[in-house]
Amino acid sequence: MLHQNLTQKQQLKINPQQLQMLELFHLTTLQLEQRIIHELEENPIIEEKTDADDAVATTSKDDVQEYQDWDEYGYDDVPDYKTENKHYYQQDDMPDKPIIARRDFREDLKEQLSAIKMSEAEETFAHFIIDNLNEKGFLETSLDTLADDYSLKTMSWIEADDADKILKNIQQLEPAGVGSRTLQECMMLQLRRMNTKRPDVKAAIRILEDFYTDLKGRNFEKIEEALGIDEEELRMVLELMAHLNLNPIGTTEEKTNVESIIPDFIVTHRDDGVEVCLANQRSSNLFINNRMKSMVKDAEKGKDQRTFQYLKSKLNSAEWFVNAIRQREGTMLNVINAIVQYQYDYFLEGDKSLLRPMILKNIAERVGVDISTVSRITCNKYVQTPFGTILLKNIFSEGIENKQGAIVSNKVIQKEIEEVIKTEDKKTPYSDQQLAAVLATKGFNIARRTVTKYREHLQIPVAQMRAFWA
Repeated sequence: MLHQNLTQKQQLKINPQQLQMLELFHLTTLQLEQRIIHELEENPIIEEKTDADDAVATTSKDDVQEYQDWDEYGYDDVPDYKTENKHYYQQDDMPDKPIIARRDFREDLKEQLSAIKMSEAEETFAHFIIDNLNEKGFLETSLDTLADDYSLKTMSWIEADDADKILKNIQQLEPAGVGSRTLQECMMLQLRRMNTKRPDVKAAIRILEDFYTDLKGRNFEKIEEALGIDEEELRMVLELMAHLNLNPIGTTEEKTNVESIIPDFIVTHRDDGVEVCLANQRSSNLFINNRMKSMVKDAEKGKDQRTFQYLKSKLNSAEWFVNAIRQREGTMLNVINAIVQYQYDYFLEGDKSLLRPMILKNIAERVGVDISTVSRITCNKYVQTPFGTILLKNIFSEGIENKQGAIVSNKVIQKEIEEVIKTEDKKTPYSDQQLAAVLATKGFNIARRTVTKYREHLQIPVAQMRAFWA
């Protein structure tokens, strides 16, 4: 029997243009450049003002070059190699060492991935995961967040089970441990590639699977009793674990020297404070072709409706894109200005101890936008400062109250933990409880489990393993 029911419900809908706007917020400077090039190729109504246009507009007869006669220029005494070299390098910017090509580990992973049978969509998402690995080869962003970002960027949905399966394929690649999300998972991936029939390997896997918390808490008696081994056998297992690679990609010191990062923002010091600007402002160079715009009006009066509809759609797309770029740059400037004002002392001095606790909500309230907008604008964005180029997301942190009652950023506490561990006796390193006691003397009264959380975030092993490592 048919029934009619009248129901009322709330539903959130987002139109395609809003999705494209959110995607533009998420793009880095290099990705935006590629997107603009694509739009210029696809849409003839959008044009870009180039430096050549400015040169033609500003050139006058007074700017004619000095050399008018070939005899005067062609037979001078300047050696050819100097004039040829100036086409490539300024005299003051000559390279003082050979320039060699360096290959990023992510490219190697993508080449290895081609040997695994995957669909085109799965391979594209796998490349997206690889591009989000940090310089040590770890995946810091959760799979759910990556899947959401990928879905937003490509307008295609990916299931959680598929994402987990693709990550497991990446974790099969070389070097062992790449693509791991935690230190525990990194060690497990390396142990599973060894001979798992060996007693020490089997015991190490069992410890990581079932007794990782006890290992971090140095509860060795419980581990010995559960595994049925003595102290000497446990020592052999821990020595095996101590020789595992805790950094899958290896040292990043050499990579840092040659790393090329294109900043999205530039912060400079002035006499009256700090100045903030975009590294590359593109909206001022993009404009709508007036001749093509008039063609749309002429086509509207004509009888060919197909031509009119085509030109009209291209005009609407062009106007939206140019306005979207302007809105993106305006919002980015508002966000970075709010961040610099919030962390003014840090950007003035460059000292991490001056960082204030700051979350996305703080900036969103100052700018008057949604938290997700701030998240997308700060994601994978770099800011160039007088004290180096920094990743914006590293400035955000929660706060903890110290003994004086002031709220201190957890970045400051993590820095203190690193400093204490650097100066500890390598043969008898501090336990997490001892680290908490040392930090308490410095005015940071935090619990042992908080120290453990920050130490693991810094990817520093437990005291027992640090002792073996020494």
